[in-house]
Parts: sequence; C-alpha cells; structure tokens
Amino acid sequence: MRNIIEQLKSWLSNTVENPKVRKRGLIATAVFLILQIYFVRELIAAELLFVLAFVVCLALAGIFYVVGTLGERSFDLIEAGVKAASGPTRRGIAAIEEYGRKSVRHISSESAH
Repeated sequence: MRNIIEQLKSWLSNTVENPKVRKRGLIATAVFLILQIYFVRELIAAELLFVLAFVVCLALAGIFYVVGTLGERSFDLIEAGVKAASGPTRRGIAAIEEYGRKSVRHISSESAH
C-alpha cells in the first residue's frame, strides 16, 4: 500500500513541475471559478425574479381578498338598510292602497240613475 502511495506522490510532483501541465491546470481552475461565479450570479438573478413574481401574486391575492371582504360587508349593510326601510315602505304602500279604495266622488253629489 505504501508503495502505491509513494508512486502516486512521485507522479503528482512530476506533473506539477511540468510547466505545460501547470499552465493547463491553472486555466482549468480559472475557468471553473469563473463558471461558478457566473452560475451563482444567474441563480441570484433567478431567485430575485421568483421573489418578484411571488410578491406580485401576493399583492393580487391581497387586493382580491380586500375587494371580497368589502363586498360581503356591503351586502350586510344593504340588508340592514332594507330591513330598516321595509317598515315605513309597507306603511306607505298600505296608505296608498287605502286611498285608492276610497271613493273619489263627494258625498253631496248624486248618482245618475
């Protein structure tokens, strides 16, 4: 086992001392780091777009909730107004029907036979 590890160390030290291998290794590392930075920036931009979309959806849901709540409250207020106005309206309709049943002719006038 030690023999394999010593061979691996000697091969690694020989490859690191070679200028071509060292230059290619540095280029590969630089490309890897640049791509990682690019992907991180892209992920942050995508995350910000998702946050913006969720904020818009939340705002729309809030607006719909407020409009629905106001609609329900207005129905309650309208119902209360109808209940309050129904008594005088019934009395008014009853009075109009009573006036309509009364005869229009005067008592002193004679009927034509």
